[in-house]
Amino acid sequence: MRIGLWMRALRAPFFQAVIVPVLVGTAAAWYYTGQFHGGYFLAALFGAVFVNAGTNLTNDYYDHRSGADELNRECTRFSGGSRVIQQGLLSAEAVIRAAIVFFALAVLIGLYLTYRRGPGLLLVGIAGIASGYFYTASPVRIGYRGWGEVTAGVDCGPLVVLGAYYVQARSFDIRALLVSIPVGLLIAAILWINQFSDLRADKAAGKATLVVRMGPGRALKGFYLLCALAYCVIILLCALGIVPWQGCAAVLAVPLVLKAGKVARSAHMSGSGKRMEPAMAATVAAHLVTGLLLAGGYLAAGMMR
Repeated sequence: MRIGLWMRALRAPFFQAVIVPVLVGTAAAWYYTGQFHGGYFLAALFGAVFVNAGTNLTNDYYDHRSGADELNRECTRFSGGSRVIQQGLLSAEAVIRAAIVFFALAVLIGLYLTYRRGPGLLLVGIAGIASGYFYTASPVRIGYRGWGEVTAGVDCGPLVVLGAYYVQARSFDIRALLVSIPVGLLIAAILWINQFSDLRADKAAGKATLVVRMGPGRALKGFYLLCALAYCVIILLCALGIVPWQGCAAVLAVPLVLKAGKVARSAHMSGSGKRMEPAMAATVAAHLVTGLLLAGGYLAAGMMR
């Protein structure tokens, strides 16, 4: 079915990468300012999803051009691209044209929100689209130069959270920036763990991700550090009263991270990238649960005032 094929190409299940920070930023704005505008919330949500869709399609196109996806023999549900080009289901030209359409839709929404809510969104929108396109596109190729994890963490953490906050409050707030940090760290952790199965193909294609640069042993320690920092920041923000204490419920996702680390260690020692898939699934789930509980913490605290 054509719709199903395009949903696969878009990697729609991974839209949570931007949906979660939009929810967190919106909930934070309501808690700190009392502002909530449903129409603007939906516009921000769709705008973020369209940027993410354009980014995913662009990545598929340029990873095909570089040969990284063709070389990948250890693809999983979470890594190695959508494979629609490699399997001949969609042409590379159709994929990049669709990417441009989604970026164009995001621009239209961004311009509308800038007009209605304020010029602060211009910087957010430009940064999001530029980094999404040039993540794999020449001449910048962010993901090929070892900056992919950092960029993904910033884009799907501070950038989206602050953008969603601004849409509601018409201003930025240091508290929104602080709560975006663990969200961004967990997105970086998702990308990080996904790259273990892509290690051989990325190395052969000259894609110098941090996992390639560090090697799997040190990279695994980096994964532990990212996850530990995310939950330490949440606990610290709650202890300082910056995030309401109800937000501490987010630490309930820690068992998922521990599961991911255990599986990742076993898979790394066996030398099998494909065995990383349960670790990838657990990390994705940890990000989702953490973000929802953070947003829910803001809502619960606001209703209890």
